[in-house]
Amino acid sequence: MNIDLTGKIALVTGAGRGIGQAIAVGLARSGATVAINDINPDACERVAAQIQAVGGQAGRTASAAAFHADISNKHAVQAMLDGVLARWGRLDILINNAGVEPHASLLTLDEWDWRRTIDVNLTGPFFCSQSAARVMKDTGGGVIVNIASIAGRAAGLRDRSAYVASKAGLVGLTKECARELAAYNIRVNAVCPGVIITEMTAHLRQNEAQMNKWLEDIPQGRLGEPDDVVGLVLFLCSDAAAFITGQAIHVDGGKVML
Repeated sequence: MNIDLTGKIALVTGAGRGIGQAIAVGLARSGATVAINDINPDACERVAAQIQAVGGQAGRTASAAAFHADISNKHAVQAMLDGVLARWGRLDILINNAGVEPHASLLTLDEWDWRRTIDVNLTGPFFCSQSAARVMKDTGGGVIVNIASIAGRAAGLRDRSAYVASKAGLVGLTKECARELAAYNIRVNAVCPGVIITEMTAHLRQNEAQMNKWLEDIPQGRLGEPDDVVGLVLFLCSDAAAFITGQAIHVDGGKVML
């Protein structure tokens, strides 16, 4: 499937590594101009430079710029959106990808970790979606894709109460945003990955028993790669998905079947 997003302006949060980086590169290769957000300024610049080096469709130079911001801060989010508008004049695609995942039992989880997880994984997407939707409303529409998790639907994770709660909330936010924003030609969907091979899961993948359990529960018999997520995101951003909104779609090798 050849997705053409030429002329679209996209913002990807948490794009400094892992799934976010892969999505940003995929958008650029499909012709989009990409705003790279991350809380780590060096990571922002590195991915923006990578995209410009990789290029876009048909060998064209890809355009990207780094936007360092903590998305849990409303004022930082607005400043970032203002920067995107000042540079390119519009925003067509928002990918809410930034996230954190503390590991602790319910009995030992620190309040700071709980609040930080909700702030980044749920409040941040709210701030970004609100600001982006205000722009999209005035420019004829757009697309928002939230990177949630199967953990927020039917496959909870032990010792991840804050993460699971935040991702379940993000799925709910996706549906409500889809309802409210449809009138403005703004589509909102969630992508729910299973276990993906990224830096975030690296330490867990070193546990042989954990790996064996994961693989037993996945009908396709393998873990996901970041590019497995990218294909669905690009589709949802394209006109081919024009009648799809308010959905939470799993990318998990068949682990969760609803």
